[in-house]
Amino acid sequence: MELNAPDSTLRIGGRPLPVVGPARMYVCGITPYDATHLGHARTFVWADVAARVLRHAGGDVRVCRNVTDVDDVLYQAAHRAGSPYDSFAAVQQYYFERDLDTLGVRAVDRQPRAHNHVREVIALAQGLLTAGHAYVRDGAVYFRGADARRRTGLARDEAHALLAEYGDEPDDPRKEHPFDVAVWRPSRSGEPAWPSPWGPGRPGWHAECAAMAMTTFGPSLDLHAGGTDLRFPHHAYESAMAEALTGVRPFSRTWLHIGMVRRDGVKMAKSTGNLVLVSDLVPDHPPAAVRLMLITAPWHDEWDYTPGVLDEAAARLDRLHTAAGRADRSPAAEAAVTEALLSDLDAPAALAVAEQEGGRAARLAMQVLALT
Repeated sequence: MELNAPDSTLRIGGRPLPVVGPARMYVCGITPYDATHLGHARTFVWADVAARVLRHAGGDVRVCRNVTDVDDVLYQAAHRAGSPYDSFAAVQQYYFERDLDTLGVRAVDRQPRAHNHVREVIALAQGLLTAGHAYVRDGAVYFRGADARRRTGLARDEAHALLAEYGDEPDDPRKEHPFDVAVWRPSRSGEPAWPSPWGPGRPGWHAECAAMAMTTFGPSLDLHAGGTDLRFPHHAYESAMAEALTGVRPFSRTWLHIGMVRRDGVKMAKSTGNLVLVSDLVPDHPPAAVRLMLITAPWHDEWDYTPGVLDEAAARLDRLHTAAGRADRSPAAEAAVTEALLSDLDAPAALAVAEQEGGRAARLAMQVLALT
């Protein structure tokens, strides 16, 4: 006799993500050089929601969120502060983790730091060289990356501009192709350096994540999360390097590219001076209200912050608490909450059901979304 059990498979972007055994989830973490702003927070809250929904569906999840503590902006910030880069990074990471804990983001299972994985980046570079996917120039190892751009569908000019913006130097004359990127590069004067077969130097950014992810989970992932601003070049080259090394495709079965936070229509970033810090909001608002604000819009959409949006979230949190105390209105409401969450992490729809139906449906939504 066949038993027709309800489907408890998470679907992201319309694609099911069935998992046998622990789900392998890698989250692109911070470069610890500044305080946690809402752009950071939205990415990591949504990644936390994805892991919680997978667990709610009965799955086991292993979450790895890296720390990029080998990076130009970190070195520059540490130099301005007159602090060694590793000490500076450790202090900033403490504040970051404190803010995420305040917002109900569950501690991850693994948190590799780039400076502890230099040996693995060197092994990645050697493997790519052996396979013919990389070459050496003046103490640097370059990955042949023209295909990474083609696979994204980006126009050449747009990809070129993004590579320049993120420090990949497409016009470097040492490269065979403008879209080649450094797996290993010589350190500049005053920067940390590690010995390698090609001389003292440091890892390239994309290679760091590829090495840390593969060290933690092997040649492939079930779910990879990060902001939409990391789609290219970072995620494109990270996955291209991993796939070129191992031959396993795709590197990640599913991608969770979380929409950027804007303020007055401009992406929230230190360079634009429009940051809103988590630590400035929580003294005057319940942390759960800040978390609720960050998941009110769908995860893949860009989202605009205004103080009024936070006030609305605080008022809605009160309504959800009230709804949770009511008697159940419909026996099907709990299932509707679960179905919404499994359907592309549709927290807005799940919250709408919770607020309208109340009772166990409201309590379930608040529990899974960590709004209690």
